[in-house]
Amino acid sequence: MTFFEMNRVSFHYAKGNDSVLHDFSMQLDQGEVVGILGQSGCGKSTLLRLISGLEVPSSGSIVINGTTMVSERSFVQPEARGVGMVFQEYALFPHLTVAQNIMFGLHRLPRAERKQRLQAMLELVQLESYGKRYPHELSGGQQQRVAFARALAPEPAILLMDEPFSNLDAGLKGKIREDLRQLLRIANITSILVTHDNEDAVAICDRIVHMTNAG
Repeated sequence: MTFFEMNRVSFHYAKGNDSVLHDFSMQLDQGEVVGILGQSGCGKSTLLRLISGLEVPSSGSIVINGTTMVSERSFVQPEARGVGMVFQEYALFPHLTVAQNIMFGLHRLPRAERKQRLQAMLELVQLESYGKRYPHELSGGQQQRVAFARALAPEPAILLMDEPFSNLDAGLKGKIREDLRQLLRIANITSILVTHDNEDAVAICDRIVHMTNAG
């Protein structure tokens, strides 16, 4: 069953006439993990910004779980889209503990429910005893798992990952890829991984979409 679809989406920056994306279409099923592979400048990160609502396409539509997020007639604000994001820098708040980072997006929930979600996320990423630590006290792999837990805590409809392994040294990559693959399967969350590294995509994704420069 189709859970996510982009239908003939095009995008170009106002200052230039060149298309970053032209008539791009893609569908994902519930729980599917799809890799977007391509060189720098082909529009991979722009694709994620369009899905999350940080950019507006010049044409086309984006639908998540039956709800149209953007089309010629509608636009759902980013905070209402149910999109989780993990970035290459992890973007953890350095002055907040692991627990506070994970709970950051849960301020609307009752306190008891927040604590329950925190515990579930710490268990999911196997960091149960790390809640009181700060990001600088963690390894790169642990920081990435915290970023993943924070993105999943609000139970997003879809998870977007932008080059999440690029700051990890080669020795860590294999282990972290395997951890992430298992976490995505357990969470059964529809996910898009943007990367320029074929090995990242092959290790984690159910299928791979190759992007080239729209020119």
